[in-house]
Amino acid sequence: MDKNKTNPTRPLQTNFCNLSLSSPTILLSGCVGFGEEYTRIDGFSNTDVGGVVLKGTTLEPRLGNKNHRVYETPMGMLNAIGLQNPGCEHVIDKILPNLIANETHFIANVCGSTIDDYGAVTEKFDDSMVSAIEINISCPNIKEGGVSFGNYPEMSAKVINACRKRTSKPIIAKLSPNQTDIKENARQCIEAGADALSVINTVMGMAIDTETREPIIANVQGGLSGPAIKPIALLKVKQVYEVAEPHGIPILGQGGITNSNDVLEFLIAGATTVGIGTALFYDPMICKKINEELISYMAKHNIQSVHEIVGSLKT
Repeated sequence: MDKNKTNPTRPLQTNFCNLSLSSPTILLSGCVGFGEEYTRIDGFSNTDVGGVVLKGTTLEPRLGNKNHRVYETPMGMLNAIGLQNPGCEHVIDKILPNLIANETHFIANVCGSTIDDYGAVTEKFDDSMVSAIEINISCPNIKEGGVSFGNYPEMSAKVINACRKRTSKPIIAKLSPNQTDIKENARQCIEAGADALSVINTVMGMAIDTETREPIIANVQGGLSGPAIKPIALLKVKQVYEVAEPHGIPILGQGGITNSNDVLEFLIAGATTVGIGTALFYDPMICKKINEELISYMAKHNIQSVHEIVGSLKT
């Protein structure tokens, strides 16, 4: 499908990794569980979102971190859930069969503590109904003392390469902002076989209880999401687009998006699709509103396809 080809009756139709999405909006991993509950919300339509990224999944079940695991900040949310999940076999055998395949595109989110773990989970999802696989390379590498795979381009590339060998489905590398050179990381992930890039994951932060003088998050640090990180995410999308665009690699832009203007900024910076996460906690139907406002904006500016907006930043 020509990425610039438009359907006049569906102006938000978006091509992402050769998948036809009804909207450029995608629900982010960790914010809607495994999708089976969110898609049952009264008023939800399969045209509201282009896809749903399932909760991060590991090879074996994980209980996650101790409480407190979530803390609201003035402009966002800290979380350190610890990848709580029932393990990939349970997800594939018990959860995926209950999802309605034609409802929207479901995207797996693969996590691991070793490169072998990533490859094994990816292979299991290869023979499933998911449309694509997002690789969460921000996980700690237990064989390297807990250092994050995603903070070092060479390590990120090794993970993507291992996953690429285990699946024919589109692979989306989820890039961390907590690194020195995100452009170099993007370049190496592309060379290793990534079909798309998620930009960005959460920014590390913490909160302190001044009465007890203890960290509020039991894990001490957590990932900051929400409006506070939007300017950071927007810049990272622009930087990664410079590397990805020549290779035809699309970007799933994310970080603090709460309205249609935020979406437009990310599209203009170079994102083909945009992820909605923290905003869902206070408005589960926000994507419907965003879509309506995007259509109005496009009509006002005589834009026939959402792809016309992508990468249109004037510098």
